[in-house]
Amino acid sequence: MLASNIAKWVQGLSKLGNGIAIGANVIGTMVVLCLVVIVNFDVVARGVFNSPFLGAVEVVQFSMVLIVFLQLPDVIRVNRLTRSDGFLVVIGAFRPKLAAVMRHIVDTISAGFMALIAIAIWPEFLEMWDTQDYFGIPGIFTAPWWPIKLVIFLSATLCTIIFALKVLSPATKPKLIRIPEYEEAK
Repeated sequence: MLASNIAKWVQGLSKLGNGIAIGANVIGTMVVLCLVVIVNFDVVARGVFNSPFLGAVEVVQFSMVLIVFLQLPDVIRVNRLTRSDGFLVVIGAFRPKLAAVMRHIVDTISAGFMALIAIAIWPEFLEMWDTQDYFGIPGIFTAPWWPIKLVIFLSATLCTIIFALKVLSPATKPKLIRIPEYEEAK
């Protein structure tokens, strides 16, 4: 009975976390599209009007951090984080329980690292919120630091939760990526 309630709780929390991760990914994708528009505007303004978009470099720097940390939770959710699963796939063919335990260990360590990132960035966010510190060139383009720090904190916290839920969920066999063109060439 208790195990069933815990499983339902983990499943519900997973659905909520997955929804938030997907939403953050959508926002990250929109930031990418805005960045494309800004860079193209800058190129046209430089070439045609000889008047570049002031602050384009700062906007790109700001956007890159946003994109990475907004899309990271969804990357983790769908198991597309860059890592080598080759060893786990080989072991999983012969010893699936050992591979599952190893996968849980990797996810536990990953949750720990993400928690450390969240813990480390929180005081920086509070400091930037209090001081209203900004980056950029005054008079040309400036933006506050705190939104970036907040996104990093929220992303790392969500990543920690997703990794922890992966540890609490039953292990599933990883899906191998199939490339259709490669399969046809065989």
